[in-house]
Amino acid sequence: MAYVKGSAEKRQRQSEVRRLRNRTVRSKVRTEVRKFLEAVEAKNRELAGAAFLSCQKLLDSAARKGIYHKNTAARKKIRLHRRLAALA
Repeated sequence: MAYVKGSAEKRQRQSEVRRLRNRTVRSKVRTEVRKFLEAVEAKNRELAGAAFLSCQKLLDSAARKGIYHKNTAARKKIRLHRRLAALA
């Protein structure tokens, strides 16, 4: 917590805005991953491929914004890609 009261309040406001923004992005990523996994379970290669591209785009975007660490995003992408490759 910052020493100066005004600074502390401002940081609190900024943190809340960032928390809400991060939560929406993480939620979108989880939703797309769920859609991808459902397509894989249904063995629908075309739908899974499209969902994978969408997941990849969202993960890259989240990593660029600092919501996910770049290695975390890379790890998630490779795990999804392995699932997609297993369908072939």
